[in-house]
Amino acid sequence: MKYYSRRLVKPEHLNPANTLFGGQLLSWIDEEAAIFAACQMKSTSHVTKLISEINFMTPAHQGDVIEFGLELVSLGHSSITVSCQVRNKMTQAPVVSIDKMVFVHVNAQGLPVPHGIRANAA
Repeated sequence: MKYYSRRLVKPEHLNPANTLFGGQLLSWIDEEAAIFAACQMKSTSHVTKLISEINFMTPAHQGDVIEFGLELVSLGHSSITVSCQVRNKMTQAPVVSIDKMVFVHVNAQGLPVPHGIRANAA
């Protein structure tokens, strides 16, 4: 798995327990995975279809730097499936694990269309 980007956990990202708010982290994950999918499909016209079970493993705290690992799992006719791991950059402790995120290439009407890359080209 390759780690593509990092974020600094700031005070505005914390929940009442003073750890990274899960909703904030999920927003970052969706954005990072969508960018990864766009690069793989060579398209920005896609939507998040599915996010499988989200395993919150260890908390992130203010001042932590977290990094986002993404990996291609499979390629469909109009979709791409990726996995995501988020870890603490300094300690390498896993923060979140998601086995499957599916993105679908869509046309202007929001309907699925082929993304135009071959499975062996990915």
